[in-house]
Amino acid sequence: MKDSGAMTEWTPKPNPAVDLRTLALSPEEGFVLSRLDGTTPARNLPALTGLPPERLRVILSRLVTQGALLPTPAPASPPSAFEPQRAASPAPEAPAEETALPVLDLTQQDEDAAPEEGPGAEDEPEAALGNYRQLFEVRLHPLPEDQRVAHAHAAEDPVLSALCFDPVPAVIKAVLENARTGLPHARLVARYHRNPVGLEALCARAAFAADTGVRRWLVRNPQLPASLFRRLWSARRLMELHKVGNDRDVPESTRRSARELLRQRFASGPAEEKVELILNTEGRALAALIGLPVDGKTASLLCGRTYRSPMLIQNIARWSAAPPALIAHLLKQEAVRRQPQLRMLLARHPNAPAEARRGGG
Repeated sequence: MKDSGAMTEWTPKPNPAVDLRTLALSPEEGFVLSRLDGTTPARNLPALTGLPPERLRVILSRLVTQGALLPTPAPASPPSAFEPQRAASPAPEAPAEETALPVLDLTQQDEDAAPEEGPGAEDEPEAALGNYRQLFEVRLHPLPEDQRVAHAHAAEDPVLSALCFDPVPAVIKAVLENARTGLPHARLVARYHRNPVGLEALCARAAFAADTGVRRWLVRNPQLPASLFRRLWSARRLMELHKVGNDRDVPESTRRSARELLRQRFASGPAEEKVELILNTEGRALAALIGLPVDGKTASLLCGRTYRSPMLIQNIARWSAAPPALIAHLLKQEAVRRQPQLRMLLARHPNAPAEARRGGG
């Protein structure tokens, strides 16, 4: 029997003597086969394809059985690739259809092949996204629309994820009706689908529309309808609308809708949210709120704080709608007393107390 360590280094190689067009390969098998270059070890395939090791082992076994891959010498009863080998017990016997498949330690990947976690760790790795797109373009997109719809209703990954790249709303609706569809698929649709009808169908599912990842990709989608954005974001906090309106990754049309909605919500929103917006942005948000006054509760909450940030004080001083009580409160702050330029800015405000204007002049 070959050494188990050597068996884990098996490299699947396509069989050049077989015409692949004559084989009845499933889209999933064709996808995996398209990723095999004859030099990539089997243990690196999970990172390359985005498929779990257990599923890959079955697919590779079928490809060997159908002759798509070169046969590899293997022991009559190879040990399982997914359980540690025990010296005191005999190796389990492989199923009949997998006898040609060598031991694959697909759970151990090279360190440089393992996907790194980061801010977008809840989304698919970029390598997997490229694989899904290629699977769609090469294997699925050439199919008639009705066949893609039928596939979408019953597909499993990676085909299900690949169909999220389909530009036809009918296919996207079928994907959303698939019982296996979850948040990862919803995020793919939000990110890559470019038809407002499909995006409307996505947001009709409350669980998907409420997901942070789906919402993040929706606002970056250039085909997000303004009406759908307003419907989804009309109840969001003012701070969230401000972030969307100033995010350079968001298309200008959606940023404009966010700024318009921010002004509308600021006029009638809760006082606590208005204070949060002003303080957390150090007053920068006030530039988009020109001409909008604040209610008495908001003014009271703002006057109940100590101000130390020169940037915040300057921005409030340039805000024409700043209430007189707030200007008077700022003039009493230690930061203003120590910096004559801040006091001068506040003294020139139209709502500044008369004695401050005389002193500032």
